[in-house]
Amino acid sequence: MTSGRLLKLLSLLQTPREWPGSELAERLEVSLRTVRRDVERLRDLGYPVRATMGAIGGYKLVAGAAMPPLLLEDDEAVAIAVGLRTGAVQAVDGIEEASVRALAKLEQVLPSRLRQRVGALGAATEPMLAWERPTVAPETLTTVAGAITAHERLRFGYRSHDGTATDRLVEPHRLVSAGRRWYLVAFDSERGDWRTFRMDRVSEPARTGVRVPPRQLPADDAATFVTQQLSALAPVYRAVVTLHAPAAQVAGRVGDRPGDVEPIDEHSCRVRSHSDTLEWLALRLATLGCDFEVHEPPELAEYLRKLGERVTRAVTSAS
Repeated sequence: MTSGRLLKLLSLLQTPREWPGSELAERLEVSLRTVRRDVERLRDLGYPVRATMGAIGGYKLVAGAAMPPLLLEDDEAVAIAVGLRTGAVQAVDGIEEASVRALAKLEQVLPSRLRQRVGALGAATEPMLAWERPTVAPETLTTVAGAITAHERLRFGYRSHDGTATDRLVEPHRLVSAGRRWYLVAFDSERGDWRTFRMDRVSEPARTGVRVPPRQLPADDAATFVTQQLSALAPVYRAVVTLHAPAAQVAGRVGDRPGDVEPIDEHSCRVRSHSDTLEWLALRLATLGCDFEVHEPPELAEYLRKLGERVTRAVTSAS
């Protein structure tokens, strides 16, 4: 068999579902006999592929007694899993979603002794997070990611912005990482419409095992849908600020998108940023370590003025 087909088969089996042999044969464009031979090859390489018989039987990759032959020692496997957990929780720019997907796949094949070590280290570790940063447990993200991959309905508890608790049954579509927050885009089965859920408000997600065909999202992509929903539901403050610092020094610290930071000269730049809270904008600007002038909105200038007065009073009273 070709190495490319072997990798494709392994990729399919890593999704948390059971694959009928006929479906694998169709995906790989080979015969059922070839599928059986390829599965045996994976087993020979150490991948724990379980086969079930019957009309609804199939193949599934399960946790094995040892790591598959990835040229990794146990300690190296644990280090990778912990690193992926950190990437998911800390929302490192550009790798958050990939960390969640990779962690979901890795945990499928980690033997129990290694899963226990990873879980123990995760439970004993508390990361230092940025101000006002909501957190989401990696286990919550991987459960949801698994349901998305398998096209399974998902149940979870949800707490709205006013604290109201509800139970939800949804068809999950995509996870969207939006800098400081994670969002789930899903079709709410009981309400009959698409919804956006903040993942830090989701509790006890559980996959139902009920598979449903994918629905067509009423937007170009999930990120666009989340942006549209947030714009409709919450006020968005758009700030225009001149910073007395090089553009390269502040890029990514107050501007979330390409073009948010524009150089004026080698010592200053113009920033166009946006947020749903004045507090976040003010704190980001105040901690940049450079002088700045706020051009708009006036609400931001007023918030910074009051913040400056409180800080001045605190310093004066301590003198």
